[in-house]
Amino acid sequence: MSGSFNPRRLRTARLVLDPVRWTDLADMERLKGDPRAYAMMLGGVLAPARVAEEMARDVALWSREGVGIFTIRRADTGAFCGMTGVHERPDGRGLGLRFALVPAAKGQGFAREAAAAALAFTHNEGIERVVAVARESNIASRGILGGIGMRVAGQFERDGNPMLLYESIRQPLLRV
Repeated sequence: MSGSFNPRRLRTARLVLDPVRWTDLADMERLKGDPRAYAMMLGGVLAPARVAEEMARDVALWSREGVGIFTIRRADTGAFCGMTGVHERPDGRGLGLRFALVPAAKGQGFAREAAAAALAFTHNEGIERVVAVARESNIASRGILGGIGMRVAGQFERDGNPMLLYESIRQPLLRV
């Protein structure tokens, strides 16, 4: 974890989130290649070449829109925990929030903590609407999405699985 100043770095009580960069490729390959971490994600478990393709899109989104995917690291140790943030959904539904953790980081509330920070950041950067998709059967992801304020906005089927579409609409700032 770099100690240099990054205006897009997010800090939570236990985590540090940094915009994904090419130096994170090996960590992202391990995460996205692990079925325990990535089997339920759009596209499923990825080969290294596909991870690099996603990395190129993620880095480009940061450059173009000022938002994107963050790496998640423990604030106390710097250990890589996973990823969260938004990506351009290939199905045209808009910017989609996603999160995935390495198996050792699961069950500690890191996904909710990181996803909430990434969602707030994205809205604060002026993005009006963020969506997320979860399998209807994925109770853990649905709990995280609901717990950070996202609401079910629709449903559809993908590969025989009932899916729920969540959305978060940026709230206008109150003027006093």
